[in-house]
Amino acid sequence: MRIVIPTNTPDGLMAKRGAHFGRAPFYVMVDIENGKIKDVDFAQNSGHGDGACDNAVSNIKNLGADALIVAGIGPRPFEGFINEGIDVYYDDSTNTVEEAINRFLEGKTQKMSLDKSCSHHRF
Repeated sequence: MRIVIPTNTPDGLMAKRGAHFGRAPFYVMVDIENGKIKDVDFAQNSGHGDGACDNAVSNIKNLGADALIVAGIGPRPFEGFINEGIDVYYDDSTNTVEEAINRFLEGKTQKMSLDKSCSHHRF
């Protein structure tokens, strides 16, 4: 499973999480196998471009994402991820990728619902 997390820096597990997936400068990708971290990589966010939120969804899809962990997202891209088969998880309580992944692996991160979209951001 590949989990993508928006971040402010490309610092792998130590990267500070970004508040909103579309505005974060980087994405950290964490590959999980058998409940353990197998690999960590990053990519620069190429931005929304002319396709607005549709491009942001396809950018993350092209990273091979199975899931996305966010602290904030609008309803349109949220629905775009769901339509692409990418699960969206909501976590506004962790500060780093490592904390977010550990929380996810412990089963403490819930799948997001549409009513959580466009929420206030903590970061």
